Amino acid sequence: MKKKTIMYLIIKRIFDFSSSLLGLIILIPVFLPIIIILKFTGEGEVFYLQKRMGKDNSFFYIYKFATMLKDSPNIGTGNHTVRNDPRVTKFGKILRITKINELPQILNVLFGSMTLVGPRPLIEKSFYKYSKEVQDIIYKNKPGITGLGSLVFRDEEKLVSAYNDTGGDTFEYYSKFIFPYKGQLESWYHNNISFLVDLKILFLTFWSLVDSKSNLVQFWLKDIPQKPEMLTIEGILKNKKYE
Repeated sequence: MKKKTIMYLIIKRIFDFSSSLLGLIILIPVFLPIIIILKFTGEGEVFYLQKRMGKDNSFFYIYKFATMLKDSPNIGTGNHTVRNDPRVTKFGKILRITKINELPQILNVLFGSMTLVGPRPLIEKSFYKYSKEVQDIIYKNKPGITGLGSLVFRDEEKLVSAYNDTGGDTFEYYSKFIFPYKGQLESWYHNNISFLVDLKILFLTFWSLVDSKSNLVQFWLKDIPQKPEMLTIEGILKNKKYE
């Protein structure tokens, strides 16, 4: 392992541990009322632990606040969530819109199974939808709470819902458009990984919460793969028009 890589990993782990510990302390006043509400509403579940792919293609369990019915993976669209998904609980919908349901992953970062910035941890079934080339490199880095793929696809549910609304098939859309492009993004991250790139992605993640329509990603990371037209609402509607 190169000296530069070792230094990067050391700096990243120190940053992850200190940030997640501080974040957990700050978030306790937010977590407590959410835990109480979840315990006494819906199905009484507080956390949702799901098996995901992690470092070196090994498995771990990711923490999230429960937002869906317990048996949701076996109902409807399975592991793919669409807008106004009936499997999402009323309070869960609020948590998902605000992304608060993702905050417990800070525990994964604290324990070392995840990092703040990295490829999103996928379920095994979704992992194998990537090409063999992507499968071989994506989890040479720890999975992250945020990353280039999740940043670019922050409107993923809207895209899938729009495709469904035009009569398209969810699984076809993922296999033909979403996974191939996500694979390109994760490959770019692997080949350009640095602490500076991580800091940029962190800032862009926070900025996207302020301005969801911001194009700063393309401005700050100029050489990332170009997004296909079918991964925009306009492209989906245009494609439907000419069918």
